[in-house]
Amino acid sequence: MHARLNRLFSCFFALFTCAAVPAWSADAYPSKPIRIVIPFGAGGTTDVVARLVAAKLSESLKQTVNVEPKPGANGIIGTDAVAKAAPDGYTLLMTVASTQTLTSILYKTPYDPVKDFAPISLVANPNGVFVVNAALPVRTMQEFAAESRKRPNGLSYGAGTALLRLIGEQLKQALQANLILVPYKGTAPQLAAVVGGEIDAVVDPFIGIQHIKTGKLRPLAVMMPKRSPLLPDVPTLEEAGIKGITLDSWVAFLAPAGTPPEIVSKLAAEVKRIVALDDVRERLAQVNYDPVGSTPAELGRTIEADMAKWRRIVKETNYKAEE
Repeated sequence: MHARLNRLFSCFFALFTCAAVPAWSADAYPSKPIRIVIPFGAGGTTDVVARLVAAKLSESLKQTVNVEPKPGANGIIGTDAVAKAAPDGYTLLMTVASTQTLTSILYKTPYDPVKDFAPISLVANPNGVFVVNAALPVRTMQEFAAESRKRPNGLSYGAGTALLRLIGEQLKQALQANLILVPYKGTAPQLAAVVGGEIDAVVDPFIGIQHIKTGKLRPLAVMMPKRSPLLPDVPTLEEAGIKGITLDSWVAFLAPAGTPPEIVSKLAAEVKRIVALDDVRERLAQVNYDPVGSTPAELGRTIEADMAKWRRIVKETNYKAEE
């Protein structure tokens, strides 16, 4: 009798312990510092967004949250580091659409962009803008294309990521323009080049609004579905007569695959709360980003849809990546 009671008690204790582990794990997290890896250098807009979110997470989670830039190989080095990290919620990735989707289409990556990550939340969307050096005698996209055809060597444009270079190729084909790509590894050098007149135009999500305000740069079109509140008088590409091309980009938060769903849900709820804060929205607006926030499932669907879309566009444009 006593033996049966002891066995019964042991079974109930085991069941109680197993049921309690997930809830305890979520409540106990985090118990040590968290690191957010960005697969780019310090000082860029993704770094700015990551540090903004990290500071707010540190406050609410009562734990240190560090941002670790890990650039190299078109974002592959930093992304791979997170894919191979322990799935315990203490190593996270903040990345952009181009690096998480298009990079794996254009290059052979040591990770699967879908299977090797647990989506957490979308964070923000950039407002892209196509700008020219103000000395160029054009005020519309059509005038820009016509000017490029007049010149034997065409007009030059700068673009950083593979996504932006691919959009440049789409614009070239849509406008039947004589355009020459000058690849750059970041916003700062290409911004200096277009302001200084070394190149004629730039396609970029953040292109130094101050230079537009001072008249050194002239915006011809924003590359999002709607006009930017920072540039309300600048038409969208569709309004400018160019259909089917938009900068469908985003900044998002991911974890290694296998991260406990309770931790993923906790972080997703925090990100959604953070991007709704007034001071965060104001800071994002300063770098030309719109706050988003999403569920893990919504981010997962976005990544898979983008993979399918960019595969199609790469095939249609016969785009080859710059090494």
